[in-house]
Amino acid sequence: MLNRVILIGRLATDPELRYTQTGVPVTNFRIAVDRPFMNQQGERETDFFTVVTWRKLAEVCAHNLGKGRLVAVEGRLQTRSYQAQDGGTRWITEVVADNVRFLDWPKDGPSEGTGPAADPFPGFEEDEVPF
Repeated sequence: MLNRVILIGRLATDPELRYTQTGVPVTNFRIAVDRPFMNQQGERETDFFTVVTWRKLAEVCAHNLGKGRLVAVEGRLQTRSYQAQDGGTRWITEVVADNVRFLDWPKDGPSEGTGPAADPFPGFEEDEVPF
């Protein structure tokens, strides 16, 4: 069996960092991915995907990403359900990311101490880099 997805798009929302009851960091954000073709009106349509990251990757994404940033996300699709207030069952499909690559600089450009000579993976030891 295989469940892998790779998406390249821009963050449609700022990452939201939360912690589980046991203290595990989890971050949610949505990315916008343009479809590779145009519709009948000559416009390119966009799909929006919810991305979930866990643990150290969640903290790195929350502290370094913002709305509009270009990222590559690699992970798996996961579907879950919950009971809505009206009693109906709601289903959610999301990408649980194993790997998030930052593909551009923040809008204000690289800050001092960033760039090719700086640590591209703040908070990670060399053998823990999430990619």
